[in-house]
Amino acid sequence: MKKLLLPGLVLSILLVSCKKDADQQAARPPAIAWHDQQTIPDFDPLSRTSSDNIAMGNPSGAVTSTTNYTNYLMTKMQYSLSYHRDRGTPNWVSWHLDPSWIGSTPRQDNFSSDATLPTGWYRVGSTSYSGSGFDRGHNCPSADRTYSVADNSATFLMTNMVPQAPTNNQQTWANLENYCRTLVNQGNELYIIMGSYGTGGTGSAGTKSTIDGGHVTVPNRIWKVIVVLPQGTNDLSRITTSTRVIAVNTPNINTTTTWGGYRTTVDAIESATGYNILSNVSSTIQSVIESRVDSGPTS
Repeated sequence: MKKLLLPGLVLSILLVSCKKDADQQAARPPAIAWHDQQTIPDFDPLSRTSSDNIAMGNPSGAVTSTTNYTNYLMTKMQYSLSYHRDRGTPNWVSWHLDPSWIGSTPRQDNFSSDATLPTGWYRVGSTSYSGSGFDRGHNCPSADRTYSVADNSATFLMTNMVPQAPTNNQQTWANLENYCRTLVNQGNELYIIMGSYGTGGTGSAGTKSTIDGGHVTVPNRIWKVIVVLPQGTNDLSRITTSTRVIAVNTPNINTTTTWGGYRTTVDAIESATGYNILSNVSSTIQSVIESRVDSGPTS
């Protein structure tokens, strides 16, 4: 009797097991922004299948057309950017920052040209800034992408760099970057857009308009906009007229400055650049948060 029933019993167990697996797969949401997947059991951030780095909008309306030399959209898992072929720098870089991007990966320092640029475009190299008096200034910082070696290495692509005065880079902007990570440690998540504009900056070797044989333009101003939200999901819908937005615009000069003293409005940066920086935010909310100068803490 037992021998006759065993095959049927095994078949029943297999059918129940397969149905359970199928139900679990059906319950798992499709590819969505990683931080909206944190409620999924055993979710591994390394398996990110999508990124929400430009959830706030595409400031310049950049597109991935190879004939769009001055406003070429490049989308990476770690950040998105608009690239200006003739300046050899990004117009802006946009990224999302919260705890899952932060880990223990050491700084890779593997500066390199970006092989994903269109064929035939000049590729700024790791030594293109050498002897210029300007740092290879990150837009998306190395320390904002330390979950994996791949994440950190992506920040060292030269499409993420601008010629930045050493003191401006290593003190003014480093302090702001550290403060951003402090906000994350306090339970927030951030959407950060950084860019530059104008021509002519003053580095450790004096004022220059271009470097690398004219292939790279030295910007005159460097700016950043930071949207601060408590950690959560469905971020865009949680932005209100009370949301903290920090806008900073500094000259690209080699002097010690405190970033808090260069706070301005998003409106002012938009006026200088022609961008619509928070274009995905409702216009009524934009009109309030973009016209306000942040007065919050700086450390």
